[in-house]
Amino acid sequence: MTSTSFLEQYERTHGCGELRATDDGKDVVLTGWVQNYRDHGGCVFIDLRDKGGLTQVVFDPQIAAAAHGLAGDLRNEWCIGVVGKVRSRGANVNDRIATGAIEVAAHTLEVFSRAETPPFAIEDDLDTNEALRLKYRYLDLRRPRLQKTLITRSQISRVVREYLHGSGFLEIETPYMVKYTPGGARNFLVPSRLNPGSFYALAESPQIFKQLLMVAGYDRYFQIARCFRDEDLRLDRQPEFTQIDIEMSFVNEAILQRVIEGMIAAVWKQVLGVELTLPLRRMTYAEAMDKYGVDKPDLRLDLTLCEVTAPCGRSGFRVFEAVVGGGGIVKCLRVPAEHAAKLSRSTLDGLTDFAKPYGVKGVAFARVQEGGAWQAPFAKAFSDEARDEVNRIAGAGVGDALLFVAEKAKAANTCLGAIRLHIGDKLGLIRKGEWQFMWLTDPPLFEIDDETGAVAASHHPFTSPRTADEGKLESAPGEVLARAYDLVLNGVEVGGGSIRIHRPDLQARIFKALGISDDEARQKFGFLLDAFQYGPPPHGGIAFGLDRLAMLVANVDSLRDVITFPKTQKGTDLMTECPTPVAPKQLDELYIQVKPELPTKG
Repeated sequence: MTSTSFLEQYERTHGCGELRATDDGKDVVLTGWVQNYRDHGGCVFIDLRDKGGLTQVVFDPQIAAAAHGLAGDLRNEWCIGVVGKVRSRGANVNDRIATGAIEVAAHTLEVFSRAETPPFAIEDDLDTNEALRLKYRYLDLRRPRLQKTLITRSQISRVVREYLHGSGFLEIETPYMVKYTPGGARNFLVPSRLNPGSFYALAESPQIFKQLLMVAGYDRYFQIARCFRDEDLRLDRQPEFTQIDIEMSFVNEAILQRVIEGMIAAVWKQVLGVELTLPLRRMTYAEAMDKYGVDKPDLRLDLTLCEVTAPCGRSGFRVFEAVVGGGGIVKCLRVPAEHAAKLSRSTLDGLTDFAKPYGVKGVAFARVQEGGAWQAPFAKAFSDEARDEVNRIAGAGVGDALLFVAEKAKAANTCLGAIRLHIGDKLGLIRKGEWQFMWLTDPPLFEIDDETGAVAASHHPFTSPRTADEGKLESAPGEVLARAYDLVLNGVEVGGGSIRIHRPDLQARIFKALGISDDEARQKFGFLLDAFQYGPPPHGGIAFGLDRLAMLVANVDSLRDVITFPKTQKGTDLMTECPTPVAPKQLDELYIQVKPELPTKG
């Protein structure tokens, strides 16, 4: 029988992960790949695999001699079809697979195609280096774990679409090739053959277009959009990525967040079977930095920070006093006694090396004794009054360990926030299996450079300031808070957005605060500014990294595990061997000349 006649005669009835004991006696047709092969001298056994799982198939010469004879040639990764009857495995149940209570006794076998020996085993527990797996990505994608993660990603997209369509949103596409605007994220450039010497940029997000859609009256928009950034890569970053992009008119933060919470709850219920409690927790940026040192705290860990700058600045301990006198702060992390007892002296001493990449010279530590006294190298240099005040602020008791970082605010918070997670992981205090969501609200509108005083947008230049802070835009820009919000899950920012500026006068003030001249604003955003002269509605939006969301839901460590054909950290595709040079003729058509000596990255 040929493959064509087999498929004309038979149609697959089940996936390889579907059959159960209740299917005993059914006639079935299965298709897939040979996971492994066992010849027991009488019968031939194989495990047949597809994206849904495995089914054991037995070829018995007493049932079908021809099929049994053909089965003797089978090898791993051959693609086949079988027809047979489901039967119970009796006492030989395989509890490791969902179909382990049954097997299929085959009477017909069709080999669709043979396979060379794969360069690595098609299984989850591999020592194979990632470069080899990416070179043969089509084989890597056959592995059950990767198939499960991509199925999970597909389920997330389906639920998001169904929820948003049901909530009155329109799915609208926006251009990939857009106007190049210098500054911000580095764009990929696309030369225009029809406009020699001119370039498109690949869109890093649909931001401006979705705001234009609000001006155009499409008051609820979404798009699962491909986005592009030409930047250095790491495990959680790719040059091309996918956003769940959302924009709404006539909303405030509370309305938008309520809609988004419904979407997230639908994903968790339908994909994971987990009921989320709504509304989700909210926390201001100021509270997050004070208690956790970061704007995306992992709330599965109960350890918190506190600021002890005031008592440390008059403690008599010259190291702390010098930092405070220079405009720095002192942050403290209390580790409760029951956990502090597990912190060895070598672990505490090692925190200084841990802190150096964060620009911090050292980490001081003390153990609290009876009566509030400290066991610490600097204890004698620290006044009793200041020590008691630190203990009070930190809530310290006997046996607790206190860890201190003294530096400029940003470095101190970032460093001690990282130490909090490091200690929590080392002591096993991060509660696995929890989903700790939170909305981070009221972040600064601007980032102010400590040395130059230069002002930059924390989010993007279309983010609205809080109404109460508009009067500070010129006089105290560093104090202006934004109507922006991030959705954080287990210490990872999964989505971020803001209420946008829709008033031309306010947008002009923001551009001025950012040092963007009228000419520059016109050059970069002229079409948006023009549109805002024609009755723009109040609007706001949010974007979720679908890749990152899928990574968390699927419980994998790398974005590459939830992307079908990812790039390496050098931005290359090892399977297709791109990027590649192109022929001189094509460059001539584009009026592009490549330098004879290409620069090397040092």
